[in-house]
Amino acid sequence: MRPLAAIREFLALEAAGGVLLAGAALAAMACANSPLERWYAAFLETPLEVRAGAFEIAKPLLLWINDGLMAVFFFLVGLELKREAQEGELSRPSQVALPAVAAAGGMAAPAAIYAALNWNDPVTLHGWAIPAATDIAFALGVLSLLGPRVPGSLKVFLLTLAILDDLGAIVVIALFYTANLAPPSLAVAAAALAALAALNRSGVQRIAPYLLVGLVLWASVLKSGVHATLAGAALALFIPRRPARRLERDLHPPVAYGILPLFAFANAGVSLAGVSPGALLEPVPLGIAAGLLGGKLAGVFLASFAMIRAGAASLPEGAGWGGLLGVSLLCGIGFTMSLFISGLAFEGADGAYMAQARLGILLGSLASAAAGYAVLSAALRPSPR
Repeated sequence: MRPLAAIREFLALEAAGGVLLAGAALAAMACANSPLERWYAAFLETPLEVRAGAFEIAKPLLLWINDGLMAVFFFLVGLELKREAQEGELSRPSQVALPAVAAAGGMAAPAAIYAALNWNDPVTLHGWAIPAATDIAFALGVLSLLGPRVPGSLKVFLLTLAILDDLGAIVVIALFYTANLAPPSLAVAAAALAALAALNRSGVQRIAPYLLVGLVLWASVLKSGVHATLAGAALALFIPRRPARRLERDLHPPVAYGILPLFAFANAGVSLAGVSPGALLEPVPLGIAAGLLGGKLAGVFLASFAMIRAGAASLPEGAGWGGLLGVSLLCGIGFTMSLFISGLAFEGADGAYMAQARLGILLGSLASAAAGYAVLSAALRPSPR
């Protein structure tokens, strides 16, 4: 498949997946704020276990979704990053400079805003990375609503930025949201990585051995204290190029249309019972919402502005400053990754923090989507017939 055709197919899948994500989130909100709330909670708490001799994994359905199915999502992200680094946008330094700097600014500014509002509370401060993520499916879904008015270069800019943002999120999770390490499990994980490297170096092209060792890697990482989803990203690095292309193509539909909407349904159910306007001013929801809406805008746009004014980069072809401003706002749609990181940040803490985080994520993401669409709608003129 030609690179341009692959990008078009990717964008179409992600845009449609964004619509499904929105529907799943609305369904979760409806369940959590209706007589179905008891059934919704019972569904997520359904116990499931896998046992083999003395080895067992026993978790509620919610954690199987977050630790298991989301590992497949991170595996797909890893495949995308590998492809882009080898033959896509990330393979050309001149093309990656602007979105790379924008992605860095777009992670730093929201984190700084959240940290400033939560500096005096070490528990809530642990959520500093929640507003630093961008949900590529939602962002491209909103962008697709503008149809052919959006220049292809602006779509590629957003796509590249979001992929680099995902890479940054993987690094943040690995460095800052790992605790209580278990050395024996880490040793098994290291052995699995060595086996994957040996398979790759030996030129093995069949996918089955990689997936078998990858399953061992996932189980050992799950037991090690490192978040299990990182096993998916690590596995992707060792898949040979030819099977990687096929896997990426085959995995995109089930991830976009199945795994991510299920994750959204399982994690977006926020009960609004007893929520008052004053609750929105609590440090956690305010820090997240302000980080997503204001922090992403400031970080992405100002970093891009500085690069372009310095002559180190140029505006995406066919897009003016208004288009760049609108895309910077769309980067404030955190949703999937923000929900995921919030679960890690407040794991074991008071459940009220998680509810506040979800509220801030929903409000910040919705505000960013609405503002981004409005700015882009005004900045991008309809194509002449």
